[in-house]
Amino acid sequence: MRHAEFTTSIPALSPTAATQATAPLSNGGNASVKFSGIFNEVQGEVATFIRQGSDDFTSSASLSAEGRMWAARSQQAASAAGVVGVDGAGDGTASPDQQAFLESIAPWAREAADRLGVAPELVSAHAALESGWGQRPLRNSDGSSTYNLFGIKAGNSWNGDVAENQTTEYVGGAAVKTSARFRAYPDQASAFRDYARMLTDNPRFRGALGAGNDAQAFAGALAKGGYATDPAYAAKLARLAGKLQGISG
Repeated sequence: MRHAEFTTSIPALSPTAATQATAPLSNGGNASVKFSGIFNEVQGEVATFIRQGSDDFTSSASLSAEGRMWAARSQQAASAAGVVGVDGAGDGTASPDQQAFLESIAPWAREAADRLGVAPELVSAHAALESGWGQRPLRNSDGSSTYNLFGIKAGNSWNGDVAENQTTEYVGGAAVKTSARFRAYPDQASAFRDYARMLTDNPRFRGALGAGNDAQAFAGALAKGGYATDPAYAAKLARLAGKLQGISG
């Protein structure tokens, strides 16, 4: 499965090496060197933390005090500017584009949810997570949408249309860019029906069926069944589903 890549207001920088001790800040040029080193180190620390699927900046023990402060301030600025979070959702609200996406898939999400025995918000959250709220769809070679909102790959048993797309897989916890063949559909309805059929027919995902409103159980069962290689997949999906349940509630 393809996991959509989400952005935040914090650049996805690689962690920097620890900086050496320099002169106090009052020493002119050395002060700027020291500040730059510390800033880059903390920024890289926070970026790595985000890529691992976490957004609880203020309480995480894995971030330094400086990292928590920098991340919290950046998160506040992003919220004020209407920037979506790491998993594509804000704090209890949806942007107009996100709301439009949810409304466009609502009939098919309800239909799939009824078949799976889960709340519609869980299906909608899964589609939003995999497709970046419909903003990063898998495409056919001519640029048209495949309507594959769930990142379902085309295995040997698939007899329908196929589109090759770039995707991100995790190998040993590290993100790796690769190319894969994905299923292509004529419309959204077909995509949601195939999604429900795939989950119900595949015994690996049996634990996700009948989860009702339990986002943790649904997401955990999908991850356990191997739906995606991202080690933080279950946490991201459960968190986004919980936010959608809060919005609809």
